[in-house]
Amino acid sequence: MRHCSVQVRGLLTREELDRYNALMEVGSYLESQTRYDLAYTVQQEVDLLIQPAIERLKDKSRARDKMTEEYLASLRNDSAEDES
Repeated sequence: MRHCSVQVRGLLTREELDRYNALMEVGSYLESQTRYDLAYTVQQEVDLLIQPAIERLKDKSRARDKMTEEYLASLRNDSAEDES
């Protein structure tokens, strides 16, 4: 079973995290029983479950990029005013 990143896990709601942990436990058990066909199905469910958290992470990244862009623009404006 493939785990999602720590950043994505940090953005899961409590309900999503509980379900994620349960699915990972089931998937690990299935792998230990060499039932990879069923573990694959569980992995697909995990992948669907984490999609909203991935989108939340992307939104945070976009917001951070926008704040950085605004900060750099303000620095350019300040330096242009200082030269005047």
